[in-house]
Amino acid sequence: MHTLLSFILAGLTLLSVSLQRTYYNLPVKEVKRRARAGDELANILYRAVSYGYTLRVVLWFLIGLFAAGFFVNVALYSALWFALASSIALVWVGFVWLPVRPVTSFGERLAAWLAPAFGWLMHYLHPTLDRVMGLLHRFRPVHIHTGLYEKEDLLDLINQQQSQVDNRIEQMELSIASHALTFADKTVSKIMIPRRVVKMINIRESIGPVLMDELHASGHSRFPVFEDKQDNIVGLLYTRDLVNARGGGSVQGKMHHEVYYIHEEQSLYDALQAILKTHQQLLIVVNSFEEYAGIITMEDILEQIIGKPIIDEFDQYDDLRVVATRSAKKDRKERFESQKATPEKPEMLE
Repeated sequence: MHTLLSFILAGLTLLSVSLQRTYYNLPVKEVKRRARAGDELANILYRAVSYGYTLRVVLWFLIGLFAAGFFVNVALYSALWFALASSIALVWVGFVWLPVRPVTSFGERLAAWLAPAFGWLMHYLHPTLDRVMGLLHRFRPVHIHTGLYEKEDLLDLINQQQSQVDNRIEQMELSIASHALTFADKTVSKIMIPRRVVKMINIRESIGPVLMDELHASGHSRFPVFEDKQDNIVGLLYTRDLVNARGGGSVQGKMHHEVYYIHEEQSLYDALQAILKTHQQLLIVVNSFEEYAGIITMEDILEQIIGKPIIDEFDQYDDLRVVATRSAKKDRKERFESQKATPEKPEMLE
């Protein structure tokens, strides 16, 4: 009789551990999302897990009660060797092996079958337990640690999220987050356009078809203007200011005289702050000898944040027809894909 009782108590202990593992296999927020999306199993489980720590307290109480009953029973009515062996087996199976095992379909069905009963029980226990937990937290505040200490820890988490099978965060968003975290570690010298490849314009040049073609062929939209020697930068020329100057004119008459500098060893964060403060989208990069070393633009900085080059195709934001055409193509593509898509079966909790 006592042996049978020991097996029953051991089974109830393992059953309670299995229920806790199933109910908290997913965060409560994820269960709620799946329930709202029409997942029938998640909808049933949410009736119980929505009570949060109250259900957890009740399950741990049941686990402790059944486990204590088992240990007392085998200690009083079984041989010493059997009591030790069975206790070690229960601890290993119930608290070491079972919690890390994948959730089974049997566990899901059992948890769903018991969820209404637990929900009914939580309805009466939650107000009392909530007050008790509130008093405990008042005298002993609970501080939940994220487990993250340095930036590398957060980067590892993002990389792990990218390879997670059921990840629903866009890869582009994760990539931007990863690049943003390493953004301030980079210096201006690492991404600047060196002076040897920068197209520069003499202040005395005249605006005409030849100059316009050269500027267009360079692929850039902003150019440093120098006087006498290239280290003497006196302004910036924007291609947009040359649209109405095809008839002629001088570079000096069209250039912007405001020039702002940044040191090549400063961080990209410093460069971004300088651009935002000066409202200037191009900075002249200098070295420790105050020599002109290159340029850095807003596009160069943004490319380091988003992790890919900014394509000129998307720079045409000021042409209403281009924007409208691109938007119409996107709408047609989305309608076509939505017509092909078939409703997906809701995911089962694992």
